[in-house]
Amino acid sequence: MAKPVSDLSELIRNMSPVHVPGEYAFVSVGSYADLGNANALATIWEQEGLSAVVELGEARALGVEILFEAAWITLEVNSALDAVGLTGAFANALAEAGLSCNVVAGAMHDHLFVPVRDVERALIVLRALSSGNSTLRC
Repeated sequence: MAKPVSDLSELIRNMSPVHVPGEYAFVSVGSYADLGNANALATIWEQEGLSAVVELGEARALGVEILFEAAWITLEVNSALDAVGLTGAFANALAEAGLSCNVVAGAMHDHLFVPVRDVERALIVLRALSSGNSTLRC
């Protein structure tokens, strides 16, 4: 396993964004039981209920309200959980390009969920940021 990176310039330079195939849904349910057999990629308890990210087809099969349909991008750099600035850097670059992004931090990598229609544009922006060409406009 690669050593976690904390240096912001190294994190940005080595982001290596990769599109994970498939389409995903953000949903909110009352409990884990409400997810049935769906494989939750990420969950977090909120005051209003259990927020979960599941495959879009599984969300549809559950019949739950789909709050956001997304494509999944993983940053392959092993970012330290206490690293400062990476989220701000890519969020700012995506925002400047008019792209929304929801972030889930894993123990090793950051996972970005962007609107399905915008995944290619998001990859262009992230790769431009990584290469030092953050002035690229899509």
